[in-house]
Amino acid sequence: MVITNSAEAGAETAIKYNRENELKAFDESKTGVKGLVEAGVTKIPRIFIHDQDKVYERLVSGDCNFSIPIINLEGVNKCTSIREEIIEKIKDACEKWGFFQLINHGISSNILDGMIDGVRSFHEQDPEVRKKFYAREDLKKLTYKSNFDLYEAAAASWRDTINCTMTPRPSPEDLPELCRDIMLKYTDEIRGLGFTLLELLSEALGLNPNHLRDMGCCEGLSFSAHYYPACPEPHKTMGLSKHTDSAFLTVVLQDQIGGLQVLHQNQWVNVTPIYGSLIVNVGDMMQLISNDKFKSVYHRVLSKHEGPRISIASILRSSVRENTLYGPIKELVSEENPPVYVETTLNDLVKYKHSKGLGGNSGLENFKLRS
Repeated sequence: MVITNSAEAGAETAIKYNRENELKAFDESKTGVKGLVEAGVTKIPRIFIHDQDKVYERLVSGDCNFSIPIINLEGVNKCTSIREEIIEKIKDACEKWGFFQLINHGISSNILDGMIDGVRSFHEQDPEVRKKFYAREDLKKLTYKSNFDLYEAAAASWRDTINCTMTPRPSPEDLPELCRDIMLKYTDEIRGLGFTLLELLSEALGLNPNHLRDMGCCEGLSFSAHYYPACPEPHKTMGLSKHTDSAFLTVVLQDQIGGLQVLHQNQWVNVTPIYGSLIVNVGDMMQLISNDKFKSVYHRVLSKHEGPRISIASILRSSVRENTLYGPIKELVSEENPPVYVETTLNDLVKYKHSKGLGGNSGLENFKLRS
């Protein structure tokens, strides 16, 4: 075919690239991004290519002098003065950063390493076995997919994910045999740490230590275990697009490859991995109930030549089956500090955000009170 003008060039491009068909073909392969790598791709498919503004933003990011706060949890339950110091540091981190890195949190490195190895084993097992867990809808305790917002987002991201609901606690048969034991052990430890964190956040807000737990902020627990394969063209795509987390609190375990960035004072800040640490970040619902005292901030993951990168985001949330309405905590509002948000459920916030897809959309704006 000889192209004689720009209109014909556009028509040929449309013939060659049908986004909906390409998305469907990728989804129906049921092997995710790992399947593309296994097939030996040297160029990423067009559905993964992000717009040039984001590419440019990526190139100029991560070179600032900021670093997220590091908080040592050692002695938190043994000494009143140490606990007060930790609470003050958490308060400052949640108000200014929305993120902090936690060391000496009480979970052994054997369990942390085992969870990373277990997630890697799942994603690197035979593709025919992986396919059995692949599902677009989270109707089972554990599902495997690539990009929850595959059909809504402007561009797909270079990652695959296991999503698993851990409350009520699943039976072993609900989980993959090769990593079920470590998944149960790890999430049991995270649940205990979650209770401690909610106590500290309650006190940081000037509330009774049990306040957030009594509100049901940790009734539900789930995790998203991400696998970011090495990318042949990392400058063209993202591992995880700019977003905020929806629930109350997220606890992240990551390996040593790096790539996570947090937006702070309009600059993207690299979260340098510290072996044995956990990353904690405030979610949208925590910002809502704290009436904007604690901040849910944008973050993202860069795609890289190195890989695979493994991370596990454990999500502290209200019960999956509950439709509890949450609004700003009454003890935190006054005439001088009126409520910023209407009451809503976590499920409604999540539905709204998922309808928009990732890519820099904060769900909180939709729930603000109009003056």
